[in-house]
Amino acid sequence: MRLKPFRPLHSGPLLGVLYLLLWLLLWPTSQPYWMLPYGLRFGALLLLPMRSWGWLIGAELIASAGMSIHAGLPMGWSGYFLGELPEPLVTAAGLWLLRRLNPHAGANLHNPQEAARLLLAAILVVLSTTAVDVGLLTVIHTAAAEDALIHVLGNELLGGYLGVLLVVPVMVLLLRAPPDRRAVAGLLLDGLQVMLPAMAILLLLSEQATSQPQFARALSLAPVLFFAFRHGWRGASLAMIVSSLGMTVLDQRLGHAPSAAGYLFLAVAGTGTLMLGSATDALRRSKLRVAEQNTHLAAVNRRLDQLARQLRAAARGNLQADENQRRHLAAELHDELGQNITAIQTHVKLAQTRLQQAGLEDISTSINGILAHMRRALHRLLDDLRPAVLDEFGLLRALDEGPIRDLLNAAGISYHTELRGDPRLLDDDTRTTIYRLAQESATNAVKHARASEFRVRLRIGERHGMALALLDLRDNGIGLPERLPRGGRGLQGMRDRVTSLGGLFRLRPVLRGVHLRVLLRSNIESPVTNRSI
Repeated sequence: MRLKPFRPLHSGPLLGVLYLLLWLLLWPTSQPYWMLPYGLRFGALLLLPMRSWGWLIGAELIASAGMSIHAGLPMGWSGYFLGELPEPLVTAAGLWLLRRLNPHAGANLHNPQEAARLLLAAILVVLSTTAVDVGLLTVIHTAAAEDALIHVLGNELLGGYLGVLLVVPVMVLLLRAPPDRRAVAGLLLDGLQVMLPAMAILLLLSEQATSQPQFARALSLAPVLFFAFRHGWRGASLAMIVSSLGMTVLDQRLGHAPSAAGYLFLAVAGTGTLMLGSATDALRRSKLRVAEQNTHLAAVNRRLDQLARQLRAAARGNLQADENQRRHLAAELHDELGQNITAIQTHVKLAQTRLQQAGLEDISTSINGILAHMRRALHRLLDDLRPAVLDEFGLLRALDEGPIRDLLNAAGISYHTELRGDPRLLDDDTRTTIYRLAQESATNAVKHARASEFRVRLRIGERHGMALALLDLRDNGIGLPERLPRGGRGLQGMRDRVTSLGGLFRLRPVLRGVHLRVLLRSNIESPVTNRSI
């Protein structure tokens, strides 16, 4: 047979015995405006399982009955039951309602909202028990003076709230949110370095200024604030109970009578420091979450950068493959089709005399015209596939004097260039992309824009070991339509080329025409003196 694990918090009799011992231990500390047993009862009913409540209330009644018997039962058994039984029952009823409305009440005090809910529940329960006690006191002592009732009301209200404020956070710390070893070591170290010297200083000040006990009580708040900032609500609760115990012992040692104003200050200060500690914990957790999110986002960004670099490398590889294929196809067309056209023209020229003798001179003229048209078409096709002028003249002369100018002049469009810099700083892919962008823009201006002017500005320079090329293309045509036609690849193809090289492509708004601005980056290449520019 397998034995179930022993869990002290699930054993009602053991909880009753422990509660009885703690109650007897705290009862001698009770005094006006300071009732720690009330806080013990509130915390036990709030944090322990409801099935153990009978054992807890029974243990409390046994303890109070024993003390009443020891005192000789001054009010008899009826007075004992009327005086002792209603308070734990009312407290249990209030906390039962609280736990039904909020099952996680008192689970921890890691944010100010939870701490505020706990303290508000404490105020409501203390008010309820105090009202019942005052009502019973009025029934038992019908001739009780109004001042006495007010004094009892204030005494129990302040004493019960202080008991909850001082004891319950410590119980939450022990039962629901125990600190780790590092936090415990920090608390012990700061207790030795801060709390003990602070208590010693307060003792000296109190002995030297016995007529001003409130001055020492106010100074006792300083180490509590330190612990609240440094250790959150755990440090605030522990420091508060140590400081209040120290001040209570000090008042008894110096013969100071309990003061409602002093304990009211303790209640307000304790409430504020507990809320401050909870807010400090919430802020620290928020910072940790933000730091974790930032670390995660940094990792995601690094992964995205890596993927972007891989995509750019793949796009650049595709661009290079496309250019190589174009170069290969252009070479094949030039070698095969160009040579065949030349051979046909040679044969026609050789046969021209015989054709004239046969009266077929018009046929030779027609054939030569067709061959000339084919050669021009072949040249245009070769320029589209791989402009030979780019290899023969270099980038600047190709832009200024090459087929782009011929295309625009043939369409009656004035062509203006402003070219500066050394293209040898750029790699081959970047130079090819610049020419392709200018070529595609000029083609669009001729085919669609109905422009009268086309401008190309190119600036090439160096910055931080990187070659930069700024290309500016514009025309004064009708501009782009509101909706680009489906299937059009002009602008998108230009954008893809720029993106594949890691550049920036921007279509700038203008009143008339189209204005493109492109920034390309390139690793600096060693200039070659025999390369055309």
